Amino acid sequence: MFKRFKITVIGSGATGATTAHLLALKELGDVVLVDVVEGIPQGKALDMWESGPIERFSVNLTGTNQYDETAGSDVIVVTAGMPRKPGMSRDDLLKTNADIVYQVVEKSSRLSPEAAIVVLSNPADVMAYVAQKASNFPPQRVMGQAGVLDSARFRAFLAAALKVSPKDVTAFVMGGHGDAMVPLVRYSSAGGIPVEALLSKQVLDDIVARTRTGGGEVLSLMKVSAYYAPGSSLAEMVKAVLFDERRILPTISYLNGEYGERDLYVGVPAILGGNGVEKVLEIDLTAEERQAFQISVKSVRDPLSLLTY
Repeated sequence: MFKRFKITVIGSGATGATTAHLLALKELGDVVLVDVVEGIPQGKALDMWESGPIERFSVNLTGTNQYDETAGSDVIVVTAGMPRKPGMSRDDLLKTNADIVYQVVEKSSRLSPEAAIVVLSNPADVMAYVAQKASNFPPQRVMGQAGVLDSARFRAFLAAALKVSPKDVTAFVMGGHGDAMVPLVRYSSAGGIPVEALLSKQVLDDIVARTRTGGGEVLSLMKVSAYYAPGSSLAEMVKAVLFDERRILPTISYLNGEYGERDLYVGVPAILGGNGVEKVLEIDLTAEERQAFQISVKSVRDPLSLLTY
């Protein structure tokens, strides 16, 4: 008998709702949208579901304030938490969001013990760590979303500078989801041609700098955090897991000796498939790249000392 996938999205704010809508549009599975605010997840899910006849999707969308309806989910997407406001760093959110993420993951994981968990609550690297502690799932079944988003921004900026389609640009970002992230120019190409052969060092340096502050740029304009590109990034990761695509995607993954690091989550290239993070890929880094990565790792590890889990 055919079994349709079930996806829970926790948090019905702009990111959660956008993600839920994209999951439905792509027909990745039935979606349960959860939030503590009465009426909001129910209303948003109903509104999205009513677009089905127009958008030609046939999955179900359910909004709820209870976790019982999430039982048996294949993937749990966590977007719950306080949004970042202008002038606020991601680390400012740490204690408040850690408590929120711990509670929602503890409740949802108990009802879906075989699920994979994808986290996008800031600071995302630390919140992935919190989610793993709350669920006690194998670390490879808990991951954070940031690298796909940061890399998408990097690729978009490169494509604009080159005046080419972003479809033909390959690039990725390592490290923590913050200003210390490491966009890897040396591994970036357009149509297979290294971008270093197509753009000047100054232009590339400017693009790297813009990538590192890409979230802040959107925040300064809208006065709220981005949600369209983050929603697309989450949907791409969910699809890779549900359909066992074995995509190579930059993912906030648990390190257990890779890159010389242990017991933390940080953005690295990884193979995403049916078991979650199937494998962390270790790539060669120059001395300068490795130093930048270590600085970024430190920015992720230091806040872990504030946790009590």
